[in-house]
Amino acid sequence: MSDITYRQLIRDGLWNNNAALVALLGLCPLLAVTNTAINGLGLGIATTVVLVLSNITVSLIRNIVRNEIRLPVFVLVIASFVTAVELSMNAWFFELYKILGIFIPLIVTNCAIIGRAEAFASKNNLVKSTVDGLAMGIGFTLVLVALGAMREFIGMGTLFTQAHLMFGEAARGLTFSMGDNFQGALLAILPPGAFIALGLMLAMKNWIDQRNEERAKQAALEEEPEAAA
Repeated sequence: MSDITYRQLIRDGLWNNNAALVALLGLCPLLAVTNTAINGLGLGIATTVVLVLSNITVSLIRNIVRNEIRLPVFVLVIASFVTAVELSMNAWFFELYKILGIFIPLIVTNCAIIGRAEAFASKNNLVKSTVDGLAMGIGFTLVLVALGAMREFIGMGTLFTQAHLMFGEAARGLTFSMGDNFQGALLAILPPGAFIALGLMLAMKNWIDQRNEERAKQAALEEEPEAAA
């Protein structure tokens, strides 16, 4: 795995091996908190911070931790960073912290984080582990924000409502609204709407991947006669 390039790491994290759309990890918070884009962004940033710091730490200690105890050590490392992130959000983003609630400490149980620590960071150097954590975290965050934006717009006719919870009072102007008379689809902001929206996103990704694969095959077929000539 040491021969993997940084481009591959970024491409895997953002698309090819996206934790939410391919590995289908972290679905509990993904579906539970994404009724608005800001909620998704807040949880995504928190998860990314924990993922990057955990990968860095695991990479640094990978040669001194015995195999028999590596998983408990990794969980302890992740739990420590989750606690630090939770306390920071409680101090500086209290309103958003109250909205996200139990899903902040539940980052400890996110399989994407322990999975990257075990499968990648424990076998690679500091720089690659950092890039991997950042790419995986950003990919997960993008799915959270996209899913939250879709559900928020369809269900309430708004985008980036409560942006001030993250960016201060000046960010109130970032909110887009279709108006008070907008009749949204209540289903979109309910749990079934989360499953439906995620299913649509999965279908879209699979369709794009299939089209790209067909184009690559077509290009290869067109190159064969030229190579033979």
